[in-house]
Amino acid sequence: MPLTKKKSSSELEFILQRLENQGALLPDSPQNVMEVVGILKSYGVVLDAYWRNLCYIADRQFLELFPFFKYFNGDVSLGKLWQHWQHDRINYEFAEYCMRAMLFHGGGKIDRFLDTQEFIDLAKLAIGAKFRSNPLGRLLFNLFPAFLIEQVRLFVYYSALGQFWSVMAPIFLILSDRYDRGEITTIPQVVEHILAGLVAAANKPIVYSVEIGGKTWDLLPERVGATFLMDTAVPYVEAVFFRSFPFRGTVSYNAQAHAISPNLASFNYGALYADPLPIGGAGIPPTLLMADMVRFLPPYLKEFYQKNNRQGGDTPIQVCISFQKSMFCVTTAAILGLAPHPIGTDDPQEENRAYLWGWLNRLADSRLLAVQNP
Repeated sequence: MPLTKKKSSSELEFILQRLENQGALLPDSPQNVMEVVGILKSYGVVLDAYWRNLCYIADRQFLELFPFFKYFNGDVSLGKLWQHWQHDRINYEFAEYCMRAMLFHGGGKIDRFLDTQEFIDLAKLAIGAKFRSNPLGRLLFNLFPAFLIEQVRLFVYYSALGQFWSVMAPIFLILSDRYDRGEITTIPQVVEHILAGLVAAANKPIVYSVEIGGKTWDLLPERVGATFLMDTAVPYVEAVFFRSFPFRGTVSYNAQAHAISPNLASFNYGALYADPLPIGGAGIPPTLLMADMVRFLPPYLKEFYQKNNRQGGDTPIQVCISFQKSMFCVTTAAILGLAPHPIGTDDPQEENRAYLWGWLNRLADSRLLAVQNP
C-alpha cells in the first residue's frame, strides 16, 4: 500500500477516535471556533435572504413565463434596478443552483412523491388554473405538457429548500450570538448547537401550495408526510455537500472525454470536496456564495483575514476554507444525529464504529484531511 494511503488511513483512524469521544470532523482550536462561528454568522445572514427569495419565487412567481423581477421579492424600484445592474446585491442565483442540485439528485419522500401520478394530476390542475386566461400558456402546455410539469417540480423544490434554509439561518445566527456572549468556546459545542437545532425541527412538516385565482392548489400536501430532517436536510447534505455538479470550465462535459463519471453515486463535486483555489473564477457557482458572505463578515473575521492573507487579495479563498470548515461541523451534526446509537455509549460500540467508518471512507477524498491543521 502506498505511503499516502497509510498516512490517510492513520489520520482517518485518529478522526474516528475523536468522533467516538464526542469530538467532530474538524479539530478543536480557538482559531477554528472563531473561523467557523464567524463564517456561519455571515452565512446565516445570506441564507436568510436566500430562503425568503426562494419562497417568494415559489409563492408569487409560480409558472410566470417571463420572471424578469423574481429576485426583487416584489419590491421593484429604480434604485434596486440600479443596484442590480451594478451587481450590488445578493446573488440569488446560487440559491437556485443548490435547489437544482437537490432536484437533480433527489432523495426522500419529496423526490418519490414528485414521480407519482397523484403529483402529476395535482400539477395539471394548478397549470390549468394558472393558464385559464392565458392562450400562450395553454398552447405551451398542449405542445409540451411534460415541460410544464417539470417546472412545477422545480417550484416544489424552490419551496422545500426555502423552508429548510428558514430553519438553518436562525440556528447559525443564534450560534453567533452565543459565541459573542462567551457561551460557545469549542468545536464540539458548535456541533452540539447545530445538532440541537436539527433535532428540534426534525419533524417539521414540509408542505407546498400556491394560490391562483383566489383558490389554493396543493402541490406537496401534508399527507405526503415530508419532514424537515429526512426529506430536506438529508437530501440537501447529499446533493450539496457531497455530490453537486462538476464546475463548467474545469471539467470536460464531453462524453468521449470520460472526465465525468456516468455513475451519479460517484459524483464528488460538493462543498466538502471543492478546491478553494478556483473560488473567484468566472463560472464557478460557489464564487457567488463567497461574494455574498464577504459582504457580511463580522469584524473579528475580517481582521483575521487581513492579518493572515495578502492584504485581502485572496479573501474569497480564505472565506471558502473557513466555510468548508464550518460545513464539516454541520456534517458532523448530521452524522451524529443519524447514528444508530448515541455516540459515546459502550454498547453497541461496534455498530457505531462501522457506521462512522462508512462516513469517513466516503470523506477520505474530500477536504477533510486538509482542514485538520489550522
